[in-house]
Amino acid sequence: MARHSRPTLRHLLTACSLLLPIAAFAATPDASVAAKNGREEPHPLVIAHRGASGYVPEHTLASYALAILQGADYVEPDLVMTRDGELVARHDNELGLTTDVSQHPEFADRKRTQMVDGVELTGWFSEDFTLAELKTLRAIERIPTIRPGNARLDDSLEIPTLQEIIDLVKTLQLSERRRIGLYPETKHPTHFQQLGLAMEKPLVRVLHRNGYASRNAPVYIQSFEVENLKTLSRMTQLRLVQLFSSGQPYDQQVRGSKLTYAQMATAEGLKAISRYAAGVGPEKSYIIPRDANGNLAQPTDFVPNAHAAGLKVHPYTFRAENVFLPTNLRNGDSPAERGDIEADIQAFLDAGIDGLFIDQPDIAVKVRGQ
Repeated sequence: MARHSRPTLRHLLTACSLLLPIAAFAATPDASVAAKNGREEPHPLVIAHRGASGYVPEHTLASYALAILQGADYVEPDLVMTRDGELVARHDNELGLTTDVSQHPEFADRKRTQMVDGVELTGWFSEDFTLAELKTLRAIERIPTIRPGNARLDDSLEIPTLQEIIDLVKTLQLSERRRIGLYPETKHPTHFQQLGLAMEKPLVRVLHRNGYASRNAPVYIQSFEVENLKTLSRMTQLRLVQLFSSGQPYDQQVRGSKLTYAQMATAEGLKAISRYAAGVGPEKSYIIPRDANGNLAQPTDFVPNAHAAGLKVHPYTFRAENVFLPTNLRNGDSPAERGDIEADIQAFLDAGIDGLFIDQPDIAVKVRGQ
């Protein structure tokens, strides 16, 4: 796909723009396709990480559409808040890395420095812009040196709202004749709560309004924080997923708690998570760490312990380029060259995972089929 010509990509973008006007008419009340397709989910789930972000700039309608056409079961929008309380898809609330905001002189005075989750950041922030203002920006590739093909689409794609993503998904699941899910992540929920822009109620309101309300709905809501997942568990029956990073969840730091991700990853910690979540999303090394040479070591007991607690396991992030792969699975010396991601995926499938986040969904679909 990375070698596709610009006309081919333009055709995809045109198709995306044409889909939205008919989406409202295409949607079904329960956000699912015909009953004959059933509600059994594929195994393992292929979750398109920020869409097909290995081929098209992340968190754009083109990225989500391509992921679905490649066979992804779920698409993942990271969600941040605008000044006027709208949910939009960006990896972070800082906009400089993924939009052309720096090229807009009318927004030069919006650049500022602030603390986000305990880290000092300088840039432009979603909470300082209305949705109408954000719609004047265009997406750019976040890692252009690794994905120069994606950068060809810089400045051509809008920032989508959650509603626009839902409309696209509902339309494509009809044409694809299969169930397609949403896997939103609440980004920086404590930060937005402190600004008076708490995300939980708006997120649940949009999902419920679109027919995503029951535990059987094709939705997982994920977060690196704990308390906002517990809040969501009291507001909706939708399935929740606790993400894992290093150190402490930021909300636990704010609360003065000593709880760490390492403690949460123990058998007892996973049992505690099962009281408010249906699954866990660990960084890959929680399941198979790398040795001193950068190669995959032996699997840990994370997956069996999570399964014993009744939790699904959806690790992140699988990426095809050398720079992201174990040393022995790389192809040549270029960080951007594609390595043996198939072997990387297979190792984790053998470890018993239930799904995976991937930037190139078509590869995971192919490996699953084999």
